[in-house]
Amino acid sequence: MSIQETGVQSLKRNKFSEYFQQMRFTFRDPILLVSVLSVLIVVVMFILIPLFTILKESLFHQGKLSLYHYNEIIRLPYNLDVIWNTIKLGLSVSAVGTFIAFIFAYAITYLKIPSKRLFKILSVLPMISPPFVISLAAILLFGRSGLVTRTLLGIRTDIYGFWGLMLTQTLSFFPIGVLMLTNLLQNIDPSVEEASQALGASQWKVFTTVTLPLMIPGIANAALLIFIQSLADFGNAIVIGGNYTTMAVQIYQQGIGSYDMAGATALAVLLLLISMLGFILQHQVIGKKSYVTVTGKAAKDRVLIRNKKATIPVYTFCMAISILVMAMYALVPYGAFVRLWGVDYSLTWRWMKYVFTIGMPYIVDSTILSALSTPIAVILGLVSAFIIVRKTFPGKRLLESSILMAIALPGTVMGLGYVLTYNTPPLILTGGSVILVVALVIRSMPVGTRSAIAALKQIDPSIEEAATVCGASSNKVFTSVTIPLIKPVFFSSLAYAFIRGMTLVSTIIFLVSAKWQMLTVAIMNQVDQGLYGAANAYCLVLIGIVGLVMGAMSLILKKMSIDLGAGY
Repeated sequence: MSIQETGVQSLKRNKFSEYFQQMRFTFRDPILLVSVLSVLIVVVMFILIPLFTILKESLFHQGKLSLYHYNEIIRLPYNLDVIWNTIKLGLSVSAVGTFIAFIFAYAITYLKIPSKRLFKILSVLPMISPPFVISLAAILLFGRSGLVTRTLLGIRTDIYGFWGLMLTQTLSFFPIGVLMLTNLLQNIDPSVEEASQALGASQWKVFTTVTLPLMIPGIANAALLIFIQSLADFGNAIVIGGNYTTMAVQIYQQGIGSYDMAGATALAVLLLLISMLGFILQHQVIGKKSYVTVTGKAAKDRVLIRNKKATIPVYTFCMAISILVMAMYALVPYGAFVRLWGVDYSLTWRWMKYVFTIGMPYIVDSTILSALSTPIAVILGLVSAFIIVRKTFPGKRLLESSILMAIALPGTVMGLGYVLTYNTPPLILTGGSVILVVALVIRSMPVGTRSAIAALKQIDPSIEEAATVCGASSNKVFTSVTIPLIKPVFFSSLAYAFIRGMTLVSTIIFLVSAKWQMLTVAIMNQVDQGLYGAANAYCLVLIGIVGLVMGAMSLILKKMSIDLGAGY
C-alpha cells in the first residue's frame, strides 16, 4: 500500500472518529435523543411513508409490478389535456402574477406615492382568507348571475374555465411575490443606483441597467414560487375551473369520485415530479444566487422617486388592481346578508343564522383542530431546525431534505397518501381527528422549520455553547437561549400555523368525516350547491376567527415589543 493510500485511509478514519465522537456527545442528552427520534418518526410516518405508498400503488397492477397506470395516462387524450392544462395555467399565472408583484414591490419601495399602506395590506389578505374566496367573489361579480355582468350590464357570461381560473389564481398568489420582492428591493443599497445617476444616467437607465439586473434572481425565484402554488392549488381550481380541469382536481375526482386510486396515484406522482422539479430549480439554482448588492444591507435611506412619468402610471395600475381585489373581498360580508344572489338583493340574517346553527359543528371542529395542531407544528418545526443546524446525527441530511421537500408537496398528493396509508391495518387513522391534526401539522411545520433554520444560521453558536459549558442541558439551552433569540420566528410560526389550519382545504378534503368537519370543506359544499349566501357567511366567520386571533396576538406582541413580520 502506498504512502498516499495510507494517508487517505487515515484521514477517513479520523473523520469517522470525529463524527462518532460528535454523535456520542449529541446523544448523551436523553432529551435531545428523544427529540431527534420524535422528529424522525413524524417525518418518516407522515411524509415519507405516504409518498412511498403512493408510488407503490401507482407501480402495481393486478398484483404485479407494471407501468400500466402511467401508460393509461399517456394513452388517454383527456389525461394529457389535464397535464397540459396544469402546466399552461401555472406558466400563465406565474408570468402575470410575477409582473404584478414586481410593480407593487417597486411602488412600495421606490416611489413617492400615497396608499402604500393599502398595497401592503393586500399582501396579507390572502393569508387570512380561504384559498378560494377570490373565486367565490369572481363568480358573484362576473358569473352567470353576477352583480356586474347580469345586474349592471345585463349580459350572461361564463367566467368558469381558463380565464376565470387564471384571474383568480393570479389575484390569490401575486401577494406572495410582493412580500418576497419587497424585501429584496429594500436590501439593494441606494448608493449603487445613486452612483449611476451621478454619472449622468436617467432614472429609466438606472432601472434597466442596475435595479432590474440585481433583481433577476429574485424575480425568477418569485416566479417559480407562484408557479408551484398554481400547480398545487385545489380550492380555486375546483370552484371556478369548470371544464378546465387541473391535475390537483383530477386526482381528487379520480381517487374519491371514481374510486380509481391507482390511476389517481399515477397522476399524483406526475404532479409531484413537476412540483419537485420547480422546487429543486428554485432551491438549488436560483435560491443560491445573491439578491443584494456587494455592500450588503442598505447604509442609508433611499431617496424616493417623484417623477410623475413613473409615479402616475404605476400608482394607477396598482390602485386598479387594489380596487378589484378590495371589491372582491367586500362581497364576502355583503353576500353573507343577501337573500338570493342574482335574484333578490334584499338583506337578511338567514345565512348567518344558518351558519351559527347548522354550521356550528364546522366552526367548532375547525377551531379546535387548528388550535390543537398549532403548538405541535411550531414545536416540531423549531426543534427540527435546532437539531438540523446545531447537531450531528445519522440521517440528518435526509431529515432536512424531507422536511423542506414537504413545502413543495401538493396538498392533494399528501391527502391521497394519508387515505391509502392509514385506511387499513395495522394503523387506521382515517375518519378520526388524529389524522386531521397530523395533516394540519405537516402542512405548517416545514415553513416554520425553514424560517427557523435561516434565523439560527444568523446566531453565533458560541452563545449556546457557553450555556452548555455552564452545565445547561439541551432542553434548557433550547428553551432559555435559542427560543428567546428567535422570538419573531416563534410567534410568526404560531400565527402561520393557526391561519394555515383554518384555511387548508386540499389535504383535508380527503380526510373529513361525519364526525369531524372543517369550515373550508363546508364552504366548498355550499358553492357546489349554489348556496352563495351560506358560503359567504362561512367565509365571513372564518375570516373573523382568524382576524380575532391575529389581532389578539398582535396586541400581546406589541406589548412585548416583538415584530411579528420579522419572523418571515
